[in-house]
Amino acid sequence: MAIRATLQQIDLALFDKVFYFGRDNKAMTKSAIALSRSGDGYLQLITPAMVWLSESVLAPTYVFALTAAMLVERITYFVLKNSLKRLRPCDFKKNLKSLVAASDKFSFPSGHTSAAFCFSTITVITFGGAYTAMFIWASLVGASRVVIGVHYPGDIAAGAIVGSGIALGTASMLNIW
Repeated sequence: MAIRATLQQIDLALFDKVFYFGRDNKAMTKSAIALSRSGDGYLQLITPAMVWLSESVLAPTYVFALTAAMLVERITYFVLKNSLKRLRPCDFKKNLKSLVAASDKFSFPSGHTSAAFCFSTITVITFGGAYTAMFIWASLVGASRVVIGVHYPGDIAAGAIVGSGIALGTASMLNIW
């Protein structure tokens, strides 16, 4: 139990540094809100549709792999979040108001981050190429969730691990990696 309490203290301290730094910087706040919204799931729907319409030889593999990985990711995220029931920062710290309303009640793991890393990992495994841009975007989606006050840094780390791990496992099972 002492390890869990120590991790919670570290997470709270990191959260405070990032959230209050971001709150005092209007440009960062606006950017964080936009980045957070980019992780709302629209890219995970639009991108496979565009790839399918492009008639790329990789389209069937990509669409199937992304659909399978995202399905497992969404189920895993939902089960973890609703089993662990970690309070969001604004529910834990009564004097704190997040910059956006969260779409669900609990914070661990970050669903936006998990989905962004799952999407990015499957996309990079299938197409290669712009892996740096994909993972920078996924990381910024995660960081934005701390800046806007709906997640702790530990939620983001867990989301990145869950999303990437599920994508890697799915790609391995489908023999595309």
